[in-house]
Amino acid sequence: MAIVTTKEMFQKAYDGGYAIGAFNVNNMEIVQGITEAAIEQRAPLILQVSKGARAYAKHVYLMKLIEAAIEDAEQTAGFDLPIAVHLDHGDSFELCKSCIDGGFSSVMIDASGKPFEENIAITKQVVEYAHDHGVVVEAELGTLAGVEDEVNVSAEDSSYTRPEDVQEFVQRTGCDSLAIAIGTSHGAYKFKPGTNPQLRFDILEDVSKRLPGFPIVLHGSSSVPQKFVEMINANGGNMPGAIGVPEDQLRKAASMAVCKINIDSDLRLAMTATVRKFFNEHPDKFDPREYLKPARATIKDMVAHKLVNVLGCNGKA
Repeated sequence: MAIVTTKEMFQKAYDGGYAIGAFNVNNMEIVQGITEAAIEQRAPLILQVSKGARAYAKHVYLMKLIEAAIEDAEQTAGFDLPIAVHLDHGDSFELCKSCIDGGFSSVMIDASGKPFEENIAITKQVVEYAHDHGVVVEAELGTLAGVEDEVNVSAEDSSYTRPEDVQEFVQRTGCDSLAIAIGTSHGAYKFKPGTNPQLRFDILEDVSKRLPGFPIVLHGSSSVPQKFVEMINANGGNMPGAIGVPEDQLRKAASMAVCKINIDSDLRLAMTATVRKFFNEHPDKFDPREYLKPARATIKDMVAHKLVNVLGCNGKA
């Protein structure tokens, strides 16, 4: 099966009250762990690549890894696993164009830090080129705080999405999905210790009323599982106060208009925690296969949990 767009995925997710997992990838073990979980759970999948990941691994390597994952799914599972390849947080028309020309089926243009009219102009330019090439476009209104790859926004500069802007933005740009800011945040330090994290479901409800049937996206949605934070800290790490988005709130969002939920930090935490623990227990080991194999297995288990218990997309492929 060829790489697909998110059009059909999102329509089914919206109607079915679940969300598609969009997992960031940058090496072979992460790609394998995610896709193996999706195969077992028969879950449609979005593999997304950031500007930083593309610079780290190179476009051609990532595309070949994803193509291998699709081929492996066909051979081992006996069914076509729908996989979309998405650019996460594209910051320019040139970057989006490069990914479109390079085989991505979906791109995000993030001009949310620009004034409203400039955001519209940049997004429309990307949409026109993408649609001419059969590619779908995600855009963003509102600005999430936090740090992740090329994204670095202070809490003071973040802003919730204004529901009164969404209709005009979507109509004028022609974007296919919209990322909104309702309280999620990039990175592993989303909330202050001792606080009670709450997403702004009132904003989500208002947006969905203004854009009926339109797919909404949540960025910065890692839950920062405390077992991984504790593993890291117990094995030489230093991550005090790392807190993520509660999984029950993400599940509620997935039952509403949210059709795509982005997860990156949880993958990093799962891999790093497992590798740190391995080296602490086996200081004599130096074969990368010996520590990357259990790291890959941990990612697979964590992704399977997300697909079933948070996204609700298992059995939908």
